[in-house]
Amino acid sequence: MNGVPLLDPALCRARQRRLLDRMTGRGLDAVVVVAPEHVQYLTGHRWDFRFAPLAALLASGRMLLVCPDKPVETAAADDVRTYEAKWKSTLRTDQREAAAAVLGDWLRSMPPLRRVGLEFASCPPHVTRLLPDAELVDVDRDLLALRRRKDPDELLVLRRAIEATGAMYRTAREVIRPGVSELDVFSALQTAAVTSCGEMLTGTGNDYACGVRGGPPRDRRCQAGELYILDLGPAYRGYFADNARTFAVDGRPTEPQLAAWRHVCNAFELVERIARPGVRCRAIYEEVRAWLASAPIGSWSSHLGHGIGLFVHEAPHLNPNWDDVLEEGDVIAVEPALYGPELACGLRIENDYLVTAAGLELLSPFPLDL
Repeated sequence: MNGVPLLDPALCRARQRRLLDRMTGRGLDAVVVVAPEHVQYLTGHRWDFRFAPLAALLASGRMLLVCPDKPVETAAADDVRTYEAKWKSTLRTDQREAAAAVLGDWLRSMPPLRRVGLEFASCPPHVTRLLPDAELVDVDRDLLALRRRKDPDELLVLRRAIEATGAMYRTAREVIRPGVSELDVFSALQTAAVTSCGEMLTGTGNDYACGVRGGPPRDRRCQAGELYILDLGPAYRGYFADNARTFAVDGRPTEPQLAAWRHVCNAFELVERIARPGVRCRAIYEEVRAWLASAPIGSWSSHLGHGIGLFVHEAPHLNPNWDDVLEEGDVIAVEPALYGPELACGLRIENDYLVTAAGLELLSPFPLDL
């Protein structure tokens, strides 16, 4: 898979141009990225945690990609170079240093750079020491802001990841019953996701524990009367889905559980009515907070949601600790919930939406029933 671009090279070039606009505004001669998700975002290719690719974009628009072992084809790059990631099939433990050495050779072939953008959160000293005379500028926020607007190639892989959760929920309805092991549920759902995607997942996330608000699967059997929150976040080619459904383990939800479920489901009507580009996320949060506070049973004190993409929690944040504003092209996960001991812990429902000029497009049209 590493030799085949996971994103459209033409759209990667468009993303490079958007980054170039920001570089011009900040007076940057170059940007160097080392985070695998940013290498993929800008060049189309992704490698797993064992390797240390990097990319560099000059103000002239020229793009370098440094990749492990073998050059890739059809990358959105003008210069593709490699470093030795393995010696006689043994992985080297100095991947970052090896990749940076190739970058150093490239830098020495051009005039000195005065201002260079780096990801301060992840850039290693192997790169920074190559730029002793340059002013180093943090571009983490710039890259995260650019990632909010999803291009068609990104939406394609996001939709595929979200479709996999639909297959996982169909499987869940078949296998969840009193006495089933959480580990067996997890295994069955992973099989459904891999079959749906047609290849290995790049992330398994999120919550597979029964009778609690979340957590990894345990060596534990589900009990009659419990509610099972399945908050699923498989990643396909680096892009994360994130949506949730709740199931009554014995198929017989109680009247209090149904009352809470109806109240949670109605919260989506509020969100879908008011959410559109230009609306403050805090305003959406407050509308839903007031609605859930009027529930006949249960309580809620969590966030309402967040963006999804190359990381499981991205901007915009439907959370009062941020003051984000919805933008066209955002993909958001919205997750109202109600919890309480009388609900056998509680329930959470989560949908994924694309923010369009006209409002929200539902990306996770799967049954909501308990």
